[in-house]
Amino acid sequence: MRSIRWKTICAAVLCAPLLAFAQQQPSDYAREKRWADQVVPTLVSGEAVWLEAPRTEKFLGIYTEAPSAKGAIILAHGLGVHPDYGVIGELRTRLADIGYTTLSVQMPVLAAEAPPARYPVLFWEADARFAGAMTYLRRKHYDKIWVLSHSMGSRMANHYISAHPQVPLAGWISLSISSGDIGPFKRIKFPVSDVYAENDLDAVIKGAPKRAATLKNLKGSSQTMVFGTDHYFARREKELVSLVRLLLEGEKK
Repeated sequence: MRSIRWKTICAAVLCAPLLAFAQQQPSDYAREKRWADQVVPTLVSGEAVWLEAPRTEKFLGIYTEAPSAKGAIILAHGLGVHPDYGVIGELRTRLADIGYTTLSVQMPVLAAEAPPARYPVLFWEADARFAGAMTYLRRKHYDKIWVLSHSMGSRMANHYISAHPQVPLAGWISLSISSGDIGPFKRIKFPVSDVYAENDLDAVIKGAPKRAATLKNLKGSSQTMVFGTDHYFARREKELVSLVRLLLEGEKK
């Protein structure tokens, strides 16, 4: 019996590093390069910048500076796309137009056929990229920095904030977090705004009451549903910008 137990313990000890390694995987950098080759030449607003973070290759950011900016916003896109895609692509330019500098970041991606359930292996790299974006904006002398994320980008932001509760953010606005869950938060000192759509993914809608309960005791935090749209906020981009503006203005108080 002792021999069996000892072998079991030894196996667990030997496998632990392998399990830890299996929970981490680098981004598909070749896919990122293909996105960059497609996106950068077509930029009309903003400029491409190459950001750095530990243990990751340089990654694309789209920096759109607002004159006399009220602050800066790090934007994180959804599953397997790029920083000028969909609602995040709309927000990065529209928010710059109303006075907020934006830095839309290429988040780590897996191969196109990878399911969402595989993406947590990239969360360590997402953490590093958020930190790299923060460093870039700090060097630009921004002292008010928000994170605005969508879908899988919100899952990544949630992981970063939960793991680094002392990060000096002015606030986090989460759009349609694809897991439907938020937190756990410990000792964070900034408000969190949970925004989702009337016709959102099932997980997002079902998780709304639990998210609201999590935010209830977090000062300045809120939850808002946007009517008449889906997970991608299609045809409600203007309304979404207005809502985000209200949330930003509230978080500045």
